[in-house]
Amino acid sequence: MDDGGVEAGKDTSTTAAWVARHRRLYERATRHPFTVSIHDGTVDLAAFRRWLGQDYMFVKEFVAFLASVLLKCCRQSEGSDMEIILGGLASLSDELSWFKKEADKWSVGLTEVSPLKSNTLYCRFLQSFSEPEISYTVAITTFWIIETVYQDSFALCIEEGNETPPELLGTCQRWGSHEFKQYCQSLQIIADRCLAEAPADVVRSAEEAFLRVLELEIGFWEMSSSQT
Repeated sequence: MDDGGVEAGKDTSTTAAWVARHRRLYERATRHPFTVSIHDGTVDLAAFRRWLGQDYMFVKEFVAFLASVLLKCCRQSEGSDMEIILGGLASLSDELSWFKKEADKWSVGLTEVSPLKSNTLYCRFLQSFSEPEISYTVAITTFWIIETVYQDSFALCIEEGNETPPELLGTCQRWGSHEFKQYCQSLQIIADRCLAEAPADVVRSAEEAFLRVLELEIGFWEMSSSQT
C-alpha cells in the first residue's frame, strides 16, 4: 500500500485521493505487462484469445452485478444516478454480442471455456454485492473503479505512437475511447458525491472494495497471460 496524496492543483476528491495514495497498485492494474504488450505490438495472441473467452464469462456475471447496483440505486439514491447506471446496463447486451462476434473471428469456442481461478475469484466478489447489507455507496464506487481500470488500460493501446496490432485496435477502442472515459468520469462524480455524504465506516468499506478490485484486475491480467 502506497502513501502519498493528491498533487497540488489536482483533483482533491476522495476517489482521486485513493488513486494517488495507492498509485503503485493502481498502475500495476492499468499498466500490466499484458496490456502494455498490446500497446507495444508484442502480445501473445494465444493470451489474447484466453482473455477474450475469460472476459466473456466475466461480463455475463457483471450483468448480475450491475443489476444489483441498479437495485440499490433505486432504493437509496436519486433518479439521475439511475439513468447513468441504466445506460451501462443497456450497453452490456451489445457488449455480449461483440464478444460472440470476436470469438468467432478468433476461433474461440465460448461454450467450451471454463472459468480459471482468478476469474472465479472475481466473479465471487461481484456476487457478494447481491447482499442487502452492502451499501449503494460501496457498490457504485466498485462499479466506477472496475470500468475505470479497463478504460485506462486500453486507452494506452490507442495512444499516439502505439504499435497495437491492427486486428486488436477495435478491442482497444471499445474501452479506451474518449466516450467511455466520459462515462467513467460520470460514475466517478456519483461515487464521490456518495462518499462525501457517507459515514466513515462506509467510506472505509468502499476503499477496501477499491483496493480489492485493483488486486482482482491484476490477477485477471495475470491469468490471461499465464493461464493460472
